[in-house]
Parts: sequence; C-alpha cells; structure tokens
Amino acid sequence: MSVHDDLTAIQRSLDDLARSVGRLERRLGSGALDVRRVRTDADHLRESLALLRAAAAPDAPSRPDLVPIPDTPYDGSLWTDSDDEGLGARDRRAP
Repeated sequence: MSVHDDLTAIQRSLDDLARSVGRLERRLGSGALDVRRVRTDADHLRESLALLRAAAAPDAPSRPDLVPIPDTPYDGSLWTDSDDEGLGARDRRAP
C-alpha cells in the first residue's frame, strides 16, 4: 500500500469513528464528560490526520536541515556583559 492509500484508509476509519461517537452521543447525551472526551479525542485525531496529509503531499515544503549542537561548553567570554536571569547584572544587587 502507498502512503496515500494508508491515509485514505485511516480517513475512512476516522469517519466511521465519528459516526459511532455521534450515535453514542445521541444515546447517552452530549453532556457527559466521558462522551465529550471521546468526541474531543476523535476531533484531535482528525486534525492530526489532516496534518499528516499535508506533510505527505508531494508538493509539501521540505523540512529544514537540522543543525547539530556540539556538546562542548560555550566560550565563557560570550557571557561577560550579560545579566543573570532574575538576578540582574553581576556588579549590582538583585532587586
């Protein structure tokens, strides 16, 4: 199966899920917390699938290359004139 076929199959399953949740809401009422949670989760799945479809589209923009960050410590001179977060400048007292 291709990615497109898999996404289409998932869409059909989510459509079935939405119909089943709708029937369940009609029987149990939409005010129950558990039913609202299931409805919300089903909606989130639909949104996630839409994002997957957009990412899998042939004309989707490619993701930028990752930039590796070295594990070596930074040069201490980068921080000589910086403020310590929440403490202020090094030569002054904190408020």
